[in-house]
Amino acid sequence: MDLLVTYMELRTPPADRPALAAPSANLEVSAERLSLEDYLSLYCTIGEPWTWDQRLRMPQDALAQLLSAPSTIIFVLREKGQPVGLCEFDAANEQDIELVHFGLVPAAYGRRLGPFLLDTALRAAWRKATRRIWLHTDTNDHAKAQATYARAGFTPYLQRIETFPD
Repeated sequence: MDLLVTYMELRTPPADRPALAAPSANLEVSAERLSLEDYLSLYCTIGEPWTWDQRLRMPQDALAQLLSAPSTIIFVLREKGQPVGLCEFDAANEQDIELVHFGLVPAAYGRRLGPFLLDTALRAAWRKATRRIWLHTDTNDHAKAQATYARAGFTPYLQRIETFPD
């Protein structure tokens, strides 16, 4: 399957902009070390509409190791204690941090929870040594993905057609 992939980057610290307020009460964003089972449950619920499968193709021991690595930073958005969003970073390189996965469970769509989660997570993930946070998104992702990233300060720096297995 051929997809148009857009690479985007944020080069200014999120603290340079006003923080987004929580769109409703009972919301909490925090860095969490999820169990393998909890991670996969949230990953699958968020990713199913977008055919996320990268983590599902990994051997479970390799995924467990990745999830426990200090460079893997996962922020979970909880509403009334229930997970409704995920923002996962790979900070192995503190200068160039990758936003690996970002999304909401379908029941949370359309309530401005995504921008709030993204803004909160970007502020927490940005380090003193950080030069940029980057990501890639493609034509399989949510139709509002690029606009959400752009409102958070990301700008495109590369677009190309990439072939992925069906």
